Amino acid sequence: MHCIKTLICHSHVNGNLRNTHTRMNILILGSGGREHTFAWKIAQSPLCKHLFVAPGNSGTAEIATNVTIGVTDFKAIKALVLDKHIDMVVVGPEDPLVHGVHDFFLNDAAIKHVSVIGPQKAAAQLEGSKEFAKEFLFRHNIPTAAYESFTKETVEQGYAFLETLNPPYVLKADGLAAGKGVVILNDLNEAKAELKSMLVDSKFGQASTKVVIEEFLDGIELSCFVLTDGKHYKILPTAKDYKRIGEGDTGLNTGGMGAVSPVPFATDEFLNKIEERIVKPTITGFKKDNLPYVGFVFIGLIKVGDDPKVIEYNVRMGDPETEVVLPRLKNDFVDILQAMSNGTLDKINIEIDERAATTIMLVSGGYPEDYEKGKEITGIDTIEDSIAFHAGAQLKNGVVVTSGGRVMAITSYGNTYQEAIKKSYQNIVKLHFDKMYYRKDIGFDL
Repeated sequence: MHCIKTLICHSHVNGNLRNTHTRMNILILGSGGREHTFAWKIAQSPLCKHLFVAPGNSGTAEIATNVTIGVTDFKAIKALVLDKHIDMVVVGPEDPLVHGVHDFFLNDAAIKHVSVIGPQKAAAQLEGSKEFAKEFLFRHNIPTAAYESFTKETVEQGYAFLETLNPPYVLKADGLAAGKGVVILNDLNEAKAELKSMLVDSKFGQASTKVVIEEFLDGIELSCFVLTDGKHYKILPTAKDYKRIGEGDTGLNTGGMGAVSPVPFATDEFLNKIEERIVKPTITGFKKDNLPYVGFVFIGLIKVGDDPKVIEYNVRMGDPETEVVLPRLKNDFVDILQAMSNGTLDKINIEIDERAATTIMLVSGGYPEDYEKGKEITGIDTIEDSIAFHAGAQLKNGVVVTSGGRVMAITSYGNTYQEAIKKSYQNIVKLHFDKMYYRKDIGFDL
């Protein structure tokens, strides 16, 4: 679906011009499929005047103005915000949040009036530190796996703790390791060797100076997305993503190879358990612990028997789940973002498209290990009845080329998730780049 390149977002809905005095200049930080989906949704809003994405990709370039600025270059972001009279900043990835981009705005008189969608640094620790997240979960009695954390100095105690657990053994680097810091092993000696490699040999660098070991939870995973203004919350549709590179969920972990929404096994009864046992105590916990939170809460869940347990928190939307969750949101997204930033989220009634949405990720050959970039992508303009959300793709001399491991997410709607998946696969065969790979079994376990 190609939008006409425009710097001005659509100014009417169903032919009715809205009151335009609240139209805003909006900046999205990030360059992946999640950010292209944000841009696609925000560009449809009459409340958006000019849309900028830093640094953006070839997809955002069609519907917004890309600006070559890194997501943690706060000085350059400030200069852009002042220069373009930005009213709102929507933060896509976790890095700027963990590094305190929201606090940076609040502490600078020149830009503190700008709305920032994303939690402050103290709250972003929920993703920045696995140990912080586990302590939060235990403190607020939110169901999760038993755990202990260890450092280089306590590696022997780590070995002893492993001996008390039943396999498989779950080891998590405490800090941010770009989604690759979690190792699951079946053999006790291998687990001990891995613990030593993470703590003593700094396998994940700074991220593994501390390692969390936790009990393995056996079940099926899903993701729950919550919007909060710090006081109120709204729950977006659930999604399930597929992390492993190989079919049948085999091989190395990736950033995500595809996603499905809604999750067929998440019954009303199960969703109610998620809200009562997990979402409510999480939002209450933010208030009790004085964690300033305006933004998205991603709750990684596992269904053990009939009960949900928390695997992890992320302090932003997931990718590729955003590519199936946002397309199902019927509301004006900017309207929701405004309500989040001014504490009136309780006034919003979330409207969800009844149809299922699925997305399939196209990746570079070799990903998640070494891969080549700069491969020309053809066939994008032949896609029908699906949306191509660009991720690791950039415009080079007028041609769209690969620039990352996960290149493009092909999203489709259907009356069932099977129908939606079929549409995505029908369109994928029209696309091509050298060594293009994708999983042909998304949704196989449902």
